Amino acid sequence: MKTENYTTSFIVDQSASEVFNAINNVRSWWSEEIEGETDKLNGEWTYHYQDVHRCTMKITEMVPNQKVVWEVLDNYFSFTKNNEEWKGNHLVFEISEQDNKTYLQFTQIGLVPEYECYDICENAWNTYIGESLYNLITTGKGQPNANNQAQTDDEKALSATDFTSTFFVNQTPAEAFKAINNVRGWWQGEIKGETQKLDDEFEYQMKEVHLSKQKIIELIPDKKVVWLVSDSNLNFANSSEWTGTKIIFEVKEINNKTQVRFTHLGLVPQFECYGGCSWGWEQLIQKSLFSLITTGKGTQVFS
Repeated sequence: MKTENYTTSFIVDQSASEVFNAINNVRSWWSEEIEGETDKLNGEWTYHYQDVHRCTMKITEMVPNQKVVWEVLDNYFSFTKNNEEWKGNHLVFEISEQDNKTYLQFTQIGLVPEYECYDICENAWNTYIGESLYNLITTGKGQPNANNQAQTDDEKALSATDFTSTFFVNQTPAEAFKAINNVRGWWQGEIKGETQKLDDEFEYQMKEVHLSKQKIIELIPDKKVVWLVSDSNLNFANSSEWTGTKIIFEVKEINNKTQVRFTHLGLVPQFECYGGCSWGWEQLIQKSLFSLITTGKGTQVFS
């Protein structure tokens, strides 16, 4: 397993001074929502993206045209168990000249693969450093997130109002995919019908509380499964709220781990059932399905 801090680099034709100035113009490549001073030693500023990510930075080192270091004074993630994972990290920008070109290396000291946020943060930095900052330097225009508008797929997923839940496992995508389709192994309740193949239809019932019918409308081996809820009857809310919604499982390999992302497309906070349904899915996905993938046995989450 990798244990090194996240790092990325690139080379440009622009001068070290132009690179240095672009780095410090954080609003033009990371986020237009930044508040505070980003271009002075000891300057402090805050970043936020909706209610998904908030952090406070302090510029602790600044060597003109050579180096900038930010310390993360405070951090909040909405999508990790430890929502302070970045706190105490140092973000380091190092500039050097090589063969009449300028080399920039970015390192986040403390952002390591053991972090729950690592894969999402890696993808974000690849976008904001490797694309947005690079473009700001080379063309004069970056692509920051503006007015809370997402720039990465992860930001879009995390900010969506549809219920979503994500986890990572050491098992292969094929093993995760197989467990997802073994619906009886993790979705506690009574299931009738086939759950393995494209166009299969099955019925789920939990006592007198919940009855729904699902059809598998998309199936990409080891990558994606989509169910359409063709009918539903919930006795604790608007009985047909689930009807027409889609239940999506997306599987992909990232840094030698497998990410499973679950989305119930259409299950939004405005639904009467949202509180109970989101709680139920969180238990089923994060506990029972996770357990089935990692131990071979799902868990009972409802009494």
